[in-house]
Amino acid sequence: MTSTVFITGATSGFGEACARRFAKAGWSLVLTGRREERLNALCAELSRQTKVLGLVLDVRDRKAMEAAIEGLPPEFDKLRGLINNAGLALGADPAPKCDLDDWDIMVDTNVKGLMYSTRLLLSRLIAHGKGASIVNLGSVAGNYSYPGSHVYGGTKAFVGQFSQNLRCDLQGTGVRVTNIEPGLCESEFSLVRFGGDKARYDATYAGADPIQPQDIAETIFWVMNQPAHININNIELMPVSQTLAGFAIERSKG
Repeated sequence: MTSTVFITGATSGFGEACARRFAKAGWSLVLTGRREERLNALCAELSRQTKVLGLVLDVRDRKAMEAAIEGLPPEFDKLRGLINNAGLALGADPAPKCDLDDWDIMVDTNVKGLMYSTRLLLSRLIAHGKGASIVNLGSVAGNYSYPGSHVYGGTKAFVGQFSQNLRCDLQGTGVRVTNIEPGLCESEFSLVRFGGDKARYDATYAGADPIQPQDIAETIFWVMNQPAHININNIELMPVSQTLAGFAIERSKG
């Protein structure tokens, strides 16, 4: 039986890299994305390798998610995998300077969007049973604090805890849950975070030999192809060039 994976946020970065990796292995794909032109082009390309269904929608839109998932064609109805990739960071300024609208968008996408896709697809994953996997894209920002992380880091801490709690609720179903926590990774993610500032984007990665989206896709592919009795709880990965910063200390000038 052909394996099917549902990937959110598939039009760039980790999501696109995952779509390509799983298509190469012959998995059927259900891909979501907000940008119709990009999604259609990706689906047309990958359909030469495997069966692909593209869903143009925003994971924040619960009604659209419900309608799209309810209307999945029979050949895509039973899933072996869900990759909750859709997510973003907006801004890197300290909290007092941030826009509340940006905070809302991060919570709605990184938390609520992940909740919607997970809950709406659980019955299909449980129907597959042993060997089915949910992979959530967390971040080292969910574990370690740094200036400008505030709400973004908070949403990724949610992803980590939600993943652990899901494991408890899914015990006995055969469905596995993994939280992937990347560090510095070069992708469109940072260009969005910096409001399209290409110079700042380039400076972030200059000389750092950062993780690439293909590295994350290979990691996720490995996780989802472990023997059915093995669950990889979480993977935290950084480029060799990145380490944890020391504690910051504010010293008086008196």
